[in-house]
Amino acid sequence: MRIGIVGLLRGLYMAELAHRIGVEVIAVCDRDSERLAAAQAVFPAARATEHWAELLDAGLDGVVLANDFDAHTALAVAFLNRGIHVLSETAACVSEEEGRQLIAAAERSTATYSFAENYVFHPHTRLLRESVDSGELGAIEMVEADYLHSLSPQDTAALIGDPAHWRGRIAPTAYCTHTVSPLLDLTGAWPVEVSAFPVGRGGDRPAAVVLTIRLSDDTLALVRHGFLAGETGSHWSWVSVRGAHGLAESVRAAGGDAWSVRVRKEGWAQADGQTCEQIRVPGPYLVNNEPVDRMAEGTVAVLEAFRATVECGTPPLIPVRPAVAASLVGVAGAESLAKGSVPVPVPDVYA
Repeated sequence: MRIGIVGLLRGLYMAELAHRIGVEVIAVCDRDSERLAAAQAVFPAARATEHWAELLDAGLDGVVLANDFDAHTALAVAFLNRGIHVLSETAACVSEEEGRQLIAAAERSTATYSFAENYVFHPHTRLLRESVDSGELGAIEMVEADYLHSLSPQDTAALIGDPAHWRGRIAPTAYCTHTVSPLLDLTGAWPVEVSAFPVGRGGDRPAAVVLTIRLSDDTLALVRHGFLAGETGSHWSWVSVRGAHGLAESVRAAGGDAWSVRVRKEGWAQADGQTCEQIRVPGPYLVNNEPVDRMAEGTVAVLEAFRATVECGTPPLIPVRPAVAASLVGVAGAESLAKGSVPVPVPDVYA
């Protein structure tokens, strides 16, 4: 399998992991000449270019889109139209119109679209999936997720206040897929309505937001993302699943403990009447019999699945409609925020 990488800040990291699992990186692309030179040093045989359109005729089986957050749709549509499989990072689209264009392109293409949402497949979310699938929690009633960074006010302002950087261009609600996608995957539902609330005092652009989302199965989802003090810095993610019979949640802790999950099953719901509470630790994720760094596990899982999709026809782990649905939560959330946190319908991409 031969792939190209567009966007070499995050993309070079993904290229190195792709190479580790046996995928051939034959092209690299970035508008930044220094990043391009750094990638050439790692992949000297790869074609290097500052112009992504040149990769359309580069003999690729697939392409990884790791360019700016808000600039994926046009590229994904162009590659799909050429029959090149797409693995796209973070946001699938930034508007309903883009989302529907992407769905149409993916569903008419001979190639496939996969969403590179690695937080769905990190160790703690995989453990939560096992707990949900076992049925031990009972019917799921509420799910929550955080994706938060603890930066100084100065560093936060510099990051989200720079109009030349994509973080300065996007709405405060936009970067929501690291929280929303794991919850959609765990419930098997899709978003119906969202209300967005700013966190913090003053200013036109809050550093963090809370989204309250009603899902299609009436589960309530509560997500928080952005910049708030006090996070451990382990992997910035916390996920919780509350069922009728118990709770499973990732552990708020520093270091490797943050990948573990606490499960509590209420005694009144157990045959023996005994409350059960335990900490579950994820096993290693192996590539060529060697464990992968915990923070890389979700990305490796996504890349391995992309290879299976291209080479074996395996369905994408996260196909186009769930990718668009998660991204449109941020779009509808921005409308809610602008209107004073009123509930806003999320466009239905499953109809």
